[in-house]
Amino acid sequence: MNFNDKDFVDSLIKKCVKGDRKSQHLLYKSFYGKMLVVCMRYASHHEEAKDLLHDGFIKVFERLTSFQNKGSLEGWIRRIIINNCIDFIRKKRDYLIQSDEKGFENLEDDSDNDADFQAEIKLKAELVIKLIQKLSPAYRTVFNMFVIENYSHQEIADELNISVGASKSNLAKAKMKLRDLFNSYRNELEK
Repeated sequence: MNFNDKDFVDSLIKKCVKGDRKSQHLLYKSFYGKMLVVCMRYASHHEEAKDLLHDGFIKVFERLTSFQNKGSLEGWIRRIIINNCIDFIRKKRDYLIQSDEKGFENLEDDSDNDADFQAEIKLKAELVIKLIQKLSPAYRTVFNMFVIENYSHQEIADELNISVGASKSNLAKAKMKLRDLFNSYRNELEK
């Protein structure tokens, strides 16, 4: 299986669109692991991540005819999965955005601390995911979109219908919470 081979991808997609179960299963299983990790960064727990993944793949299969095979199939699937996660979070807006709109615009750039933060966060992937899952939905979503998916604060604000300041605030608070969680984890190891 070479997903970089355009002929292979074209053939697989055509079979999937025609309802060939083996091809659909092959596509699903080939990207299951990577996309589950993406969903786990947005979900509160493993079962929710699996639900997001399954819903996302339903959308992938529904939209296969729109894939142009000009970019990576994995990137195209990832975008659909991420958008599905964001849509899910939007629906749970009641508790998503913890914004008090006070002081958002005056947040200072903590880029000096980013190097320390990045060094601390270079842990095993499983631990990082567990720590991210402990964040509130608002913090987790903004953190994932900014740090992992490389969205700008403006793009996050547009996607989540919040202010740029709220995005910056939630990111800063997410980083602080992750530092605290990491320090607690480290202290437990030292006992």
